[in-house]
Amino acid sequence: MNNTTCEDCKLIDLTVIQTPRQGAITPIYNSVHVPFDIKRVYYLYDVPAGSERGGHAHKALQQLIIAASGSFDVVVDDGKSQRSFCLNRPSYGLYMPSMMWRELKNFSGGGICLVLASLPYDESDYYREYEQFIKEKWRNENPLP
Repeated sequence: MNNTTCEDCKLIDLTVIQTPRQGAITPIYNSVHVPFDIKRVYYLYDVPAGSERGGHAHKALQQLIIAASGSFDVVVDDGKSQRSFCLNRPSYGLYMPSMMWRELKNFSGGGICLVLASLPYDESDYYREYEQFIKEKWRNENPLP
């Protein structure tokens, strides 16, 4: 069981190096800017405006989700509460610990979602059914009197 909550999902400011003639660059280093070693990088693009992605949780995987271009919302859910984050700048990202349900919504046209992940892809790491996720996440919690 993993007792992470919505409060464990945090916006992380990333370093921005700005030069007037050359624009900006944001370097990201393993275990420096993110609280894990990066084992995989992928990005979502050509997502139709207003579309949704996600709708799953990970058993062990941690992520940093960044709006590399455009904007989108990330709704996180721990089974007891929800929290929404609007990502719209490449200078910060949303840290997602394991065992958090996520939905990506409201993509702007041309939006690009960059994801830094702590593990290689593994289908067995996914919860794709919300009910199963809730059952596993809170299975050892004592019921309220």
